Amino acid sequence: MLMSSLNFVLLFLGLGGSELLVIMLVVLLLFGGKKIPELMRGLGKGVRSFKDGMKDVTTDDEKEKEEK
Repeated sequence: MLMSSLNFVLLFLGLGGSELLVIMLVVLLLFGGKKIPELMRGLGKGVRSFKDGMKDVTTDDEKEKEEK
């Protein structure tokens, strides 16, 4: 499922294999090999925090509906 959505996004953006390779090389040159895992770890924590926040919002909405 993840690959199909990734393929859709890449197709939508018009990116092919060679363009992705160039982008990855530029990112590697800008940030270095040691910094990229740290950036991805921070991105993962941010996404997890966002998802947890969305769960809290839906839980609060459900509680408000029950109180009425």
